[in-house]
Amino acid sequence: MDRTLLIGDIGGTNARFALATEAGFSSPVTLCCADFESADDAIRHYLREVSADSPEVICLAAAGPVVGNQVRITNNHWTLNAGRISEDFGIEKVRLMNDFGAAAHSILQLSEDDYRVIGLPDAKPLSDDRFDFAIVGPGTGFGAAGLVRRGLTTIPIVGEGGHVGFAPRTQVQVEMLNALRGRFDRVYIDRLVSGPGIENIYWALTQIHGEESTQGSARDIFSRSADGSDPRATESIAMFFDLLGQVAGDFALSIGAVDGVYIAGGIAKRYPDQLMKSGFRSAFEDKGRHRAYMENIPTLLITHDEPGLLGASYCALSLSSS
Repeated sequence: MDRTLLIGDIGGTNARFALATEAGFSSPVTLCCADFESADDAIRHYLREVSADSPEVICLAAAGPVVGNQVRITNNHWTLNAGRISEDFGIEKVRLMNDFGAAAHSILQLSEDDYRVIGLPDAKPLSDDRFDFAIVGPGTGFGAAGLVRRGLTTIPIVGEGGHVGFAPRTQVQVEMLNALRGRFDRVYIDRLVSGPGIENIYWALTQIHGEESTQGSARDIFSRSADGSDPRATESIAMFFDLLGQVAGDFALSIGAVDGVYIAGGIAKRYPDQLMKSGFRSAFEDKGRHRAYMENIPTLLITHDEPGLLGASYCALSLSSS
């Protein structure tokens, strides 16, 4: 293609940029958000680095709600404004998307090599004119979105699922909630089903057991769980995957995602074997009188490296042809 279609997937820590093509997108470049004053500065840096022309289209997926063509990134200092970006780069075609809204669009472009089935049942054949999917994922925060098709119309369902209040399922989770209420004004999904959430789970469990917390990062807790050196770390990781399953199930119930729930985000993809062996699927199905309903919904782990950019490339190509 002789046009420059810039796409980006901007999170709380990093921003990944690439150029959309008919075949997908170019090799992404990852930049640290803290190194740049604004998204515009990061885009200019990226374009210089890859020697690209001024873009004809800019399509950015960002970790935050899109309100009035503007996104305030939830976990960093950037604010994206479509009008200002359009003016700064002298182009008309600028689109801002929620990052999980973009990832939802990627579902239609995934091959069988881009996901793994978690438990039963297997993935269902995709209907051409009607489906209801969900995509959820833990990273720096927790994201969730849906994708619905009716006839020729495909619509992403985007909200702030990570900020829904936490509903405990077991007595231990009730005690965790009570412990965390002493730490936070409000305990919502982000506080538990995310990288920082793993640290909160570990802290809460040490409080319940009356232990002194040997706090570490989420990566440290995974490592101590894997080598068996810290029973509380092992309990924390098991609890994390249980919570991911029950929250994914709650979201599937909320939007009627009967055709499948896809799991994205760096944590699940980094530790697929732990996810497969965990109580994720059992917690997903544990919905009382609706257990049979949940047993028929497939759950799948996305293994594609960049589902956010894949979805953004789809939208950039659509925008360039409009």
